[in-house]
Amino acid sequence: MENLVANSQATIVDITVENFQQIIVEASQEKLVLIDFWADWCESCKDLMPILEKLAGEYSQHLILAKVDCEAQQEVAAQFGIRSLPTVMVVQNGQPVDGFAGVQPEQQIREMLTKYLPNPEDELLATAGKAIQQGEYAEALPAAKEALSLNPDNVNAKYMLIDCYIETGSIDTAKALLEDIKLVDQDSRYKSLAGKIELAEQAADTPEIRQLQAAVEANPDDLQLKIDLAIQLQQANKAQDALALLYSVLKTELGFGDARKLMMDMMNALADGDPLKSEYRRKVYSLLY
Repeated sequence: MENLVANSQATIVDITVENFQQIIVEASQEKLVLIDFWADWCESCKDLMPILEKLAGEYSQHLILAKVDCEAQQEVAAQFGIRSLPTVMVVQNGQPVDGFAGVQPEQQIREMLTKYLPNPEDELLATAGKAIQQGEYAEALPAAKEALSLNPDNVNAKYMLIDCYIETGSIDTAKALLEDIKLVDQDSRYKSLAGKIELAEQAADTPEIRQLQAAVEANPDDLQLKIDLAIQLQQANKAQDALALLYSVLKTELGFGDARKLMMDMMNALADGDPLKSEYRRKVYSLLY
């Protein structure tokens, strides 16, 4: 692209009559264009420009800072009807959508830009959503979790992460996160996920599991019974309960039966980013070393 220069990792271009069409019309179809109308004699322009360059550096993936020297490019300034300096315009898809005149505080400019820029978590949610559509919840979980960490108020990220926790066996974690959803955000997804949690809990209430639970309660020192129950719980998508049981076996006797191998297999089956995975990995390593 003609006349583009790198400045503090920002994409900055000086607008001329020759590249006007290319930047303002064509490039704005793919990125947001922030036009800064300035002149060398304008002291306020010099105060504003570093702020705009800083923001352009932060949002360089989605933003072009286009600078118009109104003395050298009077024809361009006239096309926009500029009457005072500095003036800033936001152009999207070839059309001005916002702007201001004079110097504005950085936070106010930032708030204006965020109305038009993609949220940092959007790409992560798209990745997670694609994996979920393919039934790959373990692959979706890390992206959904990172998206929520970037924006804890993103309800879509919360619902997506809850779904991933349910499908990967972290029912208690999913349940706790669902309980944090505010009443105003409880839509059809809330009811659907609450139903999935209820079904998962019912699946862990089979006659076989109830029988093993009673046997473990009656024989708390029988480590093999605990292993048998853990296997049943894992198959019923209750990874948290299964891991807790196996860890209690390892604490009692580190080399008992297949407990350690089963524990490692269950942990490895958890998605990267699942707090259960890191929690029990630390616990097991503390026993081993």
